[in-house]
Amino acid sequence: MGVEMQVERQVELHFGGDTVRTGNHVNLSAVYVEGSTLWLAGDETATVERLELDSPHTPSIADRATTFSLAELVELPGGPDEEVDVEGLARTADHLWVVGSHSLVRKQIKPHHPPEKAFRRLSKVRREPNRFVIVRLAVQAYADGPPAPVRATPAGEHSALVGARGSVGLTDVLADDPLIRPFLKIPSKDNGFDVEGIAVHGDTVYLGLRGPVLRGWAIVLEIAPHPDPDDDGRLVLGELPGGTRYRTHLLDLGGLGVRDLCPHGDDMLVLAGPSMALSGPVRLYRWRDAAATDASRLVRGEDISLVGELPHGAGEDHAEGIALLPGPGPARLLVVHDSPGQDRRPTPSSVIADVVALG
Repeated sequence: MGVEMQVERQVELHFGGDTVRTGNHVNLSAVYVEGSTLWLAGDETATVERLELDSPHTPSIADRATTFSLAELVELPGGPDEEVDVEGLARTADHLWVVGSHSLVRKQIKPHHPPEKAFRRLSKVRREPNRFVIVRLAVQAYADGPPAPVRATPAGEHSALVGARGSVGLTDVLADDPLIRPFLKIPSKDNGFDVEGIAVHGDTVYLGLRGPVLRGWAIVLEIAPHPDPDDDGRLVLGELPGGTRYRTHLLDLGGLGVRDLCPHGDDMLVLAGPSMALSGPVRLYRWRDAAATDASRLVRGEDISLVGELPHGAGEDHAEGIALLPGPGPARLLVVHDSPGQDRRPTPSSVIADVVALG
């Protein structure tokens, strides 16, 4: 057990419109801070949210919300109305990266269901194509306002995705992997395949898996998407140095899975939580020199260290996304939550995020 990380301050996030109507503001799963711009996403729609912080270094409020529909920027394989189950955001100079969970879905039992219906619901597993995408959005910078994702920029950057209809996606590439293959047909909450974090360093993309966790080892995949020469709206999974299409890193996270990834220099901050439908524990780890790797590896011992434990509730306040705040002084993280408790919902259209120091 690690030292509990203390909340230094809180930030009230204000939403509006369809985001509040759909409840996506209380299902936050991903966050990225870019100066005074706050990028957010939830796991119930196919959208990305942009808010503006009142201060990039010591924020207390984020408002002026704008919603961007992914279906207006790329051709989603399941159509515009099917959710993407966004689980991670990452930012590079020209792009905002968005990753879906790539998970199968098992129906839930609700309190009013009789046993017969409960058994029927648990026996049904479905695949929703929009969950199986990795989206690279072109971002246009403006001198008189915040940046915005667009289909294409004047400089020639195009929004594109891995997982377009009829193309080779991530799970297709993993279909013969001896570690992962058995879990591709298992829903996420059953320790099945489930992407819940993304980070980008140079030409490579890191994907953190909530599941499977294999005998206590969590998994981070490393891939190299690049533009399809025949279609500006698509990305293909190219080869990494050495000729492989992906690398597999096994992390010792004390039996937990990955909930989010956040680059910190050449290190990687890893938010870790249970792979199954449990509330905690929630821990933060530092993967040292993650960007320096050139091969699949076991990450253990001095390569990974426990930073501390984050607060969590029982059935609520699930920490799902972390992002570094800019500014001088000690590094600080903004933490957003899925299923916020009532004390995190000061109004019907706002939720509270935490700021913690890395120490």
